[in-house]
Amino acid sequence: MPETDFKSIIQLDSELNQIQDLDLLLERILLEARRVVKADAGSIYVVEKDEENEGMREKLVIKYSQNNTMSRELPPGQKLIFSVFSIGINEKTVSGYCALTRKPVNVPDVYNIASGTPYSYSTAYDKISGYKTTSTLAVPLQTAEGRLLGVIQIINALDKDGSAVPFSKDDEFLITHFANNATLALQRAYVTRAMILRMIKMSELRDPKETGTHVNRVAGYAVEIYDRWAYHHQVPEQEKERFKDTLKIASMLHDVGKVAISDIILKKPAKFTPEEYTIMQHHTLYGAQLFEDPQSPVDITAWEVALTHHENWDGTGYPGWIEPVSGRAIKTAAGGKPLGKKGEEIPLTGRIVAIADVYDALCSRRVYKEPWTEADVLAEIKQLGGTKFDPELINIFFEILPSIKQIRSLYPEPEA
Repeated sequence: MPETDFKSIIQLDSELNQIQDLDLLLERILLEARRVVKADAGSIYVVEKDEENEGMREKLVIKYSQNNTMSRELPPGQKLIFSVFSIGINEKTVSGYCALTRKPVNVPDVYNIASGTPYSYSTAYDKISGYKTTSTLAVPLQTAEGRLLGVIQIINALDKDGSAVPFSKDDEFLITHFANNATLALQRAYVTRAMILRMIKMSELRDPKETGTHVNRVAGYAVEIYDRWAYHHQVPEQEKERFKDTLKIASMLHDVGKVAISDIILKKPAKFTPEEYTIMQHHTLYGAQLFEDPQSPVDITAWEVALTHHENWDGTGYPGWIEPVSGRAIKTAAGGKPLGKKGEEIPLTGRIVAIADVYDALCSRRVYKEPWTEADVLAEIKQLGGTKFDPELINIFFEILPSIKQIRSLYPEPEA
């Protein structure tokens, strides 16, 4: 086994531990696992509670799927869209069996699985996608304490000619070692996510609209919009990935300032009066105040997002040019009212989250409204380009609409 394989894994350990967001870390783990053993494709699953099937406490839910062969057929900059599904932790599938036994499962040819093997492979997936799976290797993501976090399943080891070959014992050893180290980074990311969601839970206790699924979707949309913007603006890959990590966490905290708004207003199941609307606008200032003493890039970006995600491209939004702590107007119109920020006076982060937040609000049920139809939502978003929203970002939003829709399927609203 080449010594360079181990050196690359050691270097990867350091890089993975710098990623703070759980979703971005999962995507990177899958990517690097495939690179380590030259796998053409793969998926990563996480363990979640199974509330649908009686007697089954947990299930595997797909989070990311990657496929180099299929991605090469897409237009430049576009991402592969995959089906969102879950599978049981049982003997029926390769990844389910891996999760059940907590051991690697190495299958040289999924079309010729030995008789008597408990698991099987459904060739229907290949027929639907038009991609032929040959070899597959599934490895558990398990903590030192024995807790199963998920499964990495990689597909089609490639030889020097690009042909699919079985994964070797060395490949199995490398991926197992990589998975063990990646699990440490995952544990830390789970803690970070839990801390953020606890902050969101405080907001949710005050504002029923501010749910964990809502903030996960808004943050997911924001990262996808930025990723495409960065592609168009030729942002270096390392800089782009680092900022996506920061933006993801900061976007989840966009409305955290609502904890300081009265329940009478937050939980009102009707339209606000002008006086109530003015009070509600202060949640942007309260949110920014939480990050007034920045200790990290996340704090700086969270300050921007909390303060500016309700500013409008044409300058009609809020809170405008105002100092968050003192409430002092920095730039004023006639009568002393703060001027709204407009155009590129609004930070890119605020312009992005503005679109993500409104899109999700229109798509979602609220106590005072039913969700809009998809056609109506998209028509409204498009119409607001150039007035409420940055027109360039609106164009990008529609470029990546399949990815936006996929995020909604990854974080569905819980059943009422």
